[in-house]
Amino acid sequence: MRPFTVILGIFLGSIVSIAFSLAVVALVFWLLQDEYQQFAAEMPALVRSTAIFAGLAGLCAAGFHATLTRRRWRHAVLALFWVSLAATGWYYWPA
Repeated sequence: MRPFTVILGIFLGSIVSIAFSLAVVALVFWLLQDEYQQFAAEMPALVRSTAIFAGLAGLCAAGFHATLTRRRWRHAVLALFWVSLAATGWYYWPA
């Protein structure tokens, strides 16, 4: 395996774990929002973050697969992934 593919695999594992953790927290908040009103207020931001990281995980998975199988379209998917990763970083960067 090439070094870039290893780095992409590390990114994939990290992003998938973040997306999964956010989804589990969203499920818990959804189940408990009747008892704790502050959970209901946090749901839109939590769902938005879950969607952002799930999309990022999908792009990273597609890029990882394309890199492993040496597809011709891998450069386009990887460029979209890196732009999306930079946009995610910019979105969450403290003002």
